[in-house]
Amino acid sequence: MIPIADYHMHTPLCGHAVGEPAEYVQHGIKAGLKEIGFSDHAPLVSHRDPKITMDFDQLPTYLKMIEHVQKQFAKQITVKISLEADFIPGYENKTQQIIDGYPYDYIIGSVHFIKTWGFDDPAERTSWKSKDVNQVYHDYYELLRQSAQSGKFDIIGHCDLVKKFGHRATENMFDEVKKTAKVFKETGVAIEINTAGLRKPIQEMYPSLDCLKIYCEAGIPLTFGSDAHAPQDVAKDFDKAFKLAQTAGFKEYITFKQRKVERVIKF
Repeated sequence: MIPIADYHMHTPLCGHAVGEPAEYVQHGIKAGLKEIGFSDHAPLVSHRDPKITMDFDQLPTYLKMIEHVQKQFAKQITVKISLEADFIPGYENKTQQIIDGYPYDYIIGSVHFIKTWGFDDPAERTSWKSKDVNQVYHDYYELLRQSAQSGKFDIIGHCDLVKKFGHRATENMFDEVKKTAKVFKETGVAIEINTAGLRKPIQEMYPSLDCLKIYCEAGIPLTFGSDAHAPQDVAKDFDKAFKLAQTAGFKEYITFKQRKVERVIKF
């Protein structure tokens, strides 16, 4: 059994994905999905980097691309339109302007930057050598909490992404995760089980089972995403993600439409 919806996938407009939207949709149909959501990287509000996000002038193209496949495959699968937007303190108003520009089905909020450091960017990976890993984790979780408190996002993306390259805190971070779960509950955001971690150096889904148990106990709603940057990764390892959710104690997951919870799907 797999979840029916994959809510995290990209397009070549972000500068580091391959394949046309129709290929992603076709792979989703083949995998047995009933619903997919494109959530390509929104334009960066702090600086321009075409290697990791689309530019502002590409946003209309993105929307037209997804609207096209939405209509093309309407009889076979539901296609939702979303964005993955970076949370960068001090740029909340610019982020809101992007979000307000279209009736999106949901917005994924992600933390990829600690100050100006793209900690999950392979091009900036060597910077880890000069960092206090424990402090990086503390900073990361603080930003996750701030992202939820901003009120701009429906789903918090890959909420232990900081482990991507295999760097582990030597301090116990459960208190940070519990504080974060409390904020997630207070602000009403959902989380995702993101299978892309299995394809990264850490070789572990985001978030880990221990973190998921904390989020489950706090009553945080759940979604699923492959974070596909290539068509063949749509719904990748969703069978494992479903089992992970069950092991963590989850009994249901949700889908979105126009920024509202559309369905609660019981396991």
